[in-house]
Amino acid sequence: MKLKDTKELFQKELNGLYDNEEIDNFFYLLIESYLGLKRLDLSLNPEVLYSKEVQKPIIEALTALKEQKPIQYILGETDFFGLTFKVNPNVLIPRPETEELVAWIIHQTSKNKRQPINILDIGTGSGCIAVSLAKKLPNANIFALDVSKKALQTAKLNAKLNDVTIELIEGDILNLETSDKAFRNLKFDIVVSNPPYVRELEKEHMKSNVLHNEPHLALFVNNEDPLQFYKAIVQFSVDKLLSKGSLFFEINEYLGNQMIQLLDEYHFRDIQLKQDIFKKGRMIKATK
Repeated sequence: MKLKDTKELFQKELNGLYDNEEIDNFFYLLIESYLGLKRLDLSLNPEVLYSKEVQKPIIEALTALKEQKPIQYILGETDFFGLTFKVNPNVLIPRPETEELVAWIIHQTSKNKRQPINILDIGTGSGCIAVSLAKKLPNANIFALDVSKKALQTAKLNAKLNDVTIELIEGDILNLETSDKAFRNLKFDIVVSNPPYVRELEKEHMKSNVLHNEPHLALFVNNEDPLQFYKAIVQFSVDKLLSKGSLFFEINEYLGNQMIQLLDEYHFRDIQLKQDIFKKGRMIKATK
């Protein structure tokens, strides 16, 4: 079968579900993954043929896209902060906004003359934050906490894939009795988290490919207590952050003022609410 015919098939079958540019991007990602061919290769040789053996997974991927399965789960990996991460339905797909949070932490850490430093990532999921920080801050000791065994397995795989060392801890930030021993003698220079923050009432505004594929455990909080995880992390940080240590969060864009109030209530200083590339208040930092 000719690749140009398959490309036309993608446009025909996915029309109405995605825009044309997105469909083309899916197609090029798949042929690069399965055939090692880039967009330019196909432009130079549109008549290129491929075997039935390769045709099968590409058509299976097309079927999955019709069911609105995320392309990252179909490929089993994605890029984040210039690194490759394995992803699966046990972990959230890393977002570009979270790259901004990582960049902010690295910039902040460059001002810190104390080495090495301890950094804790709470709710690590795929390990995208923890692994990226370990890669860019080789003198830091990185710890990563998650309640999900399967998420921790993925984070472990990603640490190995990117040739870094992080210490993985299984535990629930809402009930740290189960992991108290892991933290007993530890203090941190930085605590960072991208916890669940999407309120149930916001489900109707979410894309169906996210809603029906990504883990709800890592996405949603109830409407009555949307800052549940943030409160637990702030309370934890009161005890576990070193003096002048920093707390970084990715947050719900609609709850910035409530987050400022929460951090102020626990006497954190130098609170900064930062906009992401889309001009939404999605990151916040505070100092103990």
